[in-house]
Parts: sequence; C-alpha cells; structure tokens
Amino acid sequence: MINVFRNIRQNLLIDGKTVKYIKYAIGEIVLVVIGILIALSINNWNESRKQAIAEKEFITGVKIDLEQDKAYIKLVIRQAEKKLMAFELLSKKDPALYDTDKKALDSLLHIYFVSERTFYPISGSFESALSGNEINNFKNKKTIATIIKLYNSTYDRLIDNGNISSNRWEYLTKKYSHERRIGTWLEMNPIQFSELLDDLSYHSKELDWYRAMLIESLKDINAIVQEN
Repeated sequence: MINVFRNIRQNLLIDGKTVKYIKYAIGEIVLVVIGILIALSINNWNESRKQAIAEKEFITGVKIDLEQDKAYIKLVIRQAEKKLMAFELLSKKDPALYDTDKKALDSLLHIYFVSERTFYPISGSFESALSGNEINNFKNKKTIATIIKLYNSTYDRLIDNGNISSNRWEYLTKKYSHERRIGTWLEMNPIQFSELLDDLSYHSKELDWYRAMLIESLKDINAIVQEN
C-alpha cells in the first residue's frame, strides 16, 4: 500500500502536476490522521472496557470480603454482649453470693472469662486494587470513597480499639489465670470481691466502647454491600 502511494506521488511530480500532488499529499495526511484517530479510539474503548471490568470485579470482591467481615463482627458483638451482661449481673451482687449461690457466681465469671475475640478485616480485594493503583481510575467515585473510608478510617479505629481491649483482657487473664484454669472462684472477702469487680469494670468499659464501634461499622458495611 505504501509503494502504491509512493508511485502515485512520483507520477504526479514527473507529469508536472504540482497542484494535484499537493492536494493528494494533503489527502494522504488526512487519511493517516483519521487512521490514527480510529486506532486511538479503539484503544481507548478497549482500555475503558478493561477498566470497567476491573472496577466491577473490585467492587464484587470487596462485597464478598465485607460479607465475611459482617459475619465475624456479629460474632464478636454477641460474645462481647454476653460478657457485658455477666458483668452487669455480677456488679449488682455482693460477696454474700458466695454463701447463697456460689454456683451462680462461678457461672457468671465463667461467661465473662471465656476467651475474647477481636475483629481484623479481610482486605485482599482492597489491598490488591490499592497496590496496583487501579482504584484511582475507577469511575464510581462515591462508592470508592465509601470503601476507602471504611478500610482506612473505620477499620483502623476498630483495630486500635480492639488492641486496647485485648491488652486489658490480657491483664485480666494473667491476674486470674488460676481461677480460669480450675474453673471455680476461690473464696474472697468483700475487699477482694470489690477488687475483682474493679478489674472487670476497667475491661468492660473498653469492651462496651469497642462493641458500639463494631455496631456502627456495620452501617458502613451495609451501605456498600447493599448498593447496586
């Protein structure tokens, strides 16, 4: 094809048809430009299609991760609520419970001292898009902004508060490791019982705050998961 165009130009020059040559040259340039524009349009369309597919896969992957996060958050919340309920009942009792219903006391303390769970998010889909810098090119800016806020703000605060609660829990389990091991509480005088309640109160306040944050995070998760 290039040889054909070259031959036409040479023939025009040989015949002295300069004006026709110029017109032909301009026409050839226009054809080349149009070809380039068509090629760029096809390439841009193909890139946009790939980006749309990547964005859809990203949001789908994030939603799958968040569904698993929701299930685990609900588990952590249920466990925290059991502990908080046990502490509320314990704080209303007095040392006389040892004499009246030691079995009930042991049962409540057993509920409180069941191993504690802490939430950590599943972030594979989010981290993958972040590391590949794809997330900056996605067009659904509102949803992307909500996802980024969840992972970089809400989840970070959850992890920090979860760690605080875990540190307080570790203090409790070490201090009362003997009672946890034998499964029953040794006899305590009023002062010792009050000290136990103070220790539980110290932990339960942070646990209650952590529970509230987990519940609040479910709203952000549902906003993403339920979006069409």
